[in-house]
Amino acid sequence: MADAAPAPKDPATIRREDYRPPAWFIPEVELDFQLGLDHTLVRSKLDVRRSKSARADEPLVLQGDDITPNAVKVDGAAFTDWKLVEGDLVLPLSGASHIVEIEVELDPSTNTQLMGLYASNGMLCTQCEAEGFRRITFAPDRPDVLSRYQVRMEADKAKFPVLLCNGDKVADGDGENGRHWVQWNDPWPKPSYLFALVAGDLVANNDSFTTRSGKPVELNIWVRDGDLDRTGHAMQAVKDSMRWDEETYGREYDLGLFNIVAVSDFNMGAMENKGLNIFNSRYILADPEVATDADFDGIEGVVAHEYFHNWSGNRVTCRDWFQLSLKEGFTVYRDQSFSADMGSAALKRIEDVRILRAAQFPEDAGPLAHPIRPESYQEISNFYTATIYNKGAEIIRMMNTLMGPENFRKGTDLYFDRHDGEAATCEDFVTAMEDGGDIDLKQFRKWYETPGTPRVSATLSHDPQTGTATIRLTQRIAQNGEKPKPSELLIPLRTALLDPETGAHQGEQLLLLDQAEKSFALEGYKERPILSINRGFSAPIILDSDQTAEELAFLSAHDDDPFARFEAMQQLMTNYLTARVSGTPVDRDIILLAVAKILADTSIDPAFLAELIQLPSEAFLGDQMVEVDPQAIHEEREKLRGKIAVQFEKQFRKLYKSCWPGEFSLDAEARGKRKLRNVTLGYLAASFSEDAAEIAFDQYREADNMTAMQGALAVLSNLESEERSAAFDNFYKRFKDNALVLDKWFSLQAMSQRPDALKRIDSLSRHPDFTLSNPNRVRALYGAFTGNAVRFHDPSGKGYQLIADMVIALDKQNPQTAARFIPPLGRWRRYERGRSELMRLALEKIAGQPDLSKDVAEQVHKSLA
Repeated sequence: MADAAPAPKDPATIRREDYRPPAWFIPEVELDFQLGLDHTLVRSKLDVRRSKSARADEPLVLQGDDITPNAVKVDGAAFTDWKLVEGDLVLPLSGASHIVEIEVELDPSTNTQLMGLYASNGMLCTQCEAEGFRRITFAPDRPDVLSRYQVRMEADKAKFPVLLCNGDKVADGDGENGRHWVQWNDPWPKPSYLFALVAGDLVANNDSFTTRSGKPVELNIWVRDGDLDRTGHAMQAVKDSMRWDEETYGREYDLGLFNIVAVSDFNMGAMENKGLNIFNSRYILADPEVATDADFDGIEGVVAHEYFHNWSGNRVTCRDWFQLSLKEGFTVYRDQSFSADMGSAALKRIEDVRILRAAQFPEDAGPLAHPIRPESYQEISNFYTATIYNKGAEIIRMMNTLMGPENFRKGTDLYFDRHDGEAATCEDFVTAMEDGGDIDLKQFRKWYETPGTPRVSATLSHDPQTGTATIRLTQRIAQNGEKPKPSELLIPLRTALLDPETGAHQGEQLLLLDQAEKSFALEGYKERPILSINRGFSAPIILDSDQTAEELAFLSAHDDDPFARFEAMQQLMTNYLTARVSGTPVDRDIILLAVAKILADTSIDPAFLAELIQLPSEAFLGDQMVEVDPQAIHEEREKLRGKIAVQFEKQFRKLYKSCWPGEFSLDAEARGKRKLRNVTLGYLAASFSEDAAEIAFDQYREADNMTAMQGALAVLSNLESEERSAAFDNFYKRFKDNALVLDKWFSLQAMSQRPDALKRIDSLSRHPDFTLSNPNRVRALYGAFTGNAVRFHDPSGKGYQLIADMVIALDKQNPQTAARFIPPLGRWRRYERGRSELMRLALEKIAGQPDLSKDVAEQVHKSLA
């Protein structure tokens, strides 16, 4: 008899230390799908084998979520002695092997969670990572059970002319009543989270690639009719990624077919399902009219990321979800390196560090901090975090720095060869790097288990008698809101000492900080040099140094490491602004002199110049302070921005006019000019020039590309002018039928710092084109708003209530997306008392709701703990 146990009231905590190998393995899986939007029949046939280490009476437990079996067979006979225990199907089986068959019915049209099999604008698609496969059928839904899949799909041919799945298509045909079928076979064993299918009315950009061994690969990017012309950039990124992975890591594609499908309703950016990548459409569709330069970069990077997973994630997968950074941190590092090779390595490094500081550093400093290999979780979807991805990538980068490129490659080669076809751990990766690269990483392993961002203090002393410069370094780390304590991580710091007159140096050195405190004596310096440390951001740390404003200004003009030069200018402005917010008198002239030197340096290319003269964000400035007052930060930043704008208005006007890029191109020069033009336009608006709105509106009207249009709209959004209304009205009318561009219309208004922000957000949430059902639209409005520091943190607390109410409503539809909006509220302890209390009350309002999802409950309870 089938019976169901009541669901637990409190979500169970899963702990890494409790890992046990599977009791049953499933080497072969056969699936049959009778597909329909509101009714889909799924039949599964599992070849189950008891593990030799399992007890003889260990039952077969197959995970399920919101599904019920119609029928169960074991070895061809009906089987009724099964139970549903907290959603899982439990079969008491004896013996070593069986064939288990299960039938399940689904209604994809009601699946608003967008996990498992769901409908999206008349199309059927899947998302199975991390635990979505259990919403399709019962299975051992864990990453260390690898199976070969044979899949038959059948559907109405008129509604679903294209039927796609993992692997290679081996047969197809027409059935009765206007239906057709396709048979797919994936020869490579994979965990259930990598299963995928798509059924819909789609067209393909078809291309091909020949691997280095001469094997042809058919490439397809599947989209809706009308979007085909916007897939060219993504297709080029596929081919570039395949070639780069062969040349850089020796990894060759292993199937005869590689499919990508663009989907408009998607919780994530993209998914690396074996042979059938499914993408959020924003990371596939682009042309100059609808996509910014940043969008083009994002497409290139995400396409590369998902393709690189074919080896770092698919061929070698994770033993359990605590090892998530094994595939994600490594693959982010790989896609970052690829993008650096495809474009400007300097600009890419600045972008990557900016993202790390904006998303991961605050995470490390708050109640949701965790190491890149967590020790426990309640809902794994909450651990697809900046720590796992971005900090994980930085840890791989540090390995490369410590080992050198040649030994790093030897290590990765050994890792892939040793663990091909296996479910591995972070420890397996580090061991392979040690063995292949001939290095001891015993101390380095601490990065995997240590939450928090290390703070490194660097001081320089100089003895003119001996010509010795001594660098004294200390490291501390703060965890869970406690005061920083001494730590002993292995921290590689690329360092140079610059001549105070010329900026030249004797060569870069790699300082290894492996103790709580350590000094390095460097000889041959008659004059006190200027310290340039953590060049290239060689370690993900917060650096506290005794550098003076004059030394930072010198580095901003002379350092030959692009990131260090950028960092010096950012630090110079950050030190000034945080001092002003704290009420400390400080000289502003040194910043103006530094800006003047940078503007006068004609050797700086436009894109890098744009980076050098941009002020630190309000959010970043808040992260540098013990207690955050968003209004005070906003006011001081605007004052400095206005002073720079007024002082250098003539130069900015000249630069603006000189940066007209002419005919659209994606080459580095044209992109750099567009970037600098938008930055200088922002300064012209900040100078309160009477013609600023007119200039911005002219740029909008004359633009032949989205980068210029969006730059103009971003400036106009903060101005009280007729041009603002005219431009936004025109933009809506022009692009209202393009969902991705309409997302920009929502987000640009949500980021406006005008005083009516809260009313505007409320109005936009009621707009006919807004829906909670589409994650992209939710992120466009509410995600942009939480990034609008001064308005989200309105002293009334209404911004917090807006987010709380949205989370409560969205949690009933899409818990995974709803949970992503808890962290902005979860940092409530960082803010001044009035705002802090209002943020806490918003969290308590969410926590007090009945029937919260595991996703939201875990985030909100940890935030309040």
